[in-house]
Amino acid sequence: MAWVILLVSAVFEAVWATALGASDGLTRPGPTTVFVVFSVLSLVGLGRAMRTIPTGTAYAVWTGVGALLTVLWAAATGSEPLSLLKGFFLLGIIGCVVGLKLSTPTEAPGRADEPRHTPV
Repeated sequence: MAWVILLVSAVFEAVWATALGASDGLTRPGPTTVFVVFSVLSLVGLGRAMRTIPTGTAYAVWTGVGALLTVLWAAATGSEPLSLLKGFFLLGIIGCVVGLKLSTPTEAPGRADEPRHTPV
């Protein structure tokens, strides 16, 4: 379940990043509101996922998927060109995210709302 939460919050990251770009320096109320709401939701989801997914892995997946979706959305809407080289590197992000998922031990047994106790 933590991986689903992490991926949903990565989608929210792409939403707030796109809204931030459309906010014209946080001067347009609509995009600014979307930015604030989705950035909070995205960070809450990331924090929740980090209860069972190691911090480095969760953060790398969150930023990687969020960046990937942001670039793909920009390309789909015509605000950013998508070249063959850029597509190649986006595939690299996908490969890295899949690799991190496959190399991360399964979630610890117990409830997902029980925090892990790791030394700082």
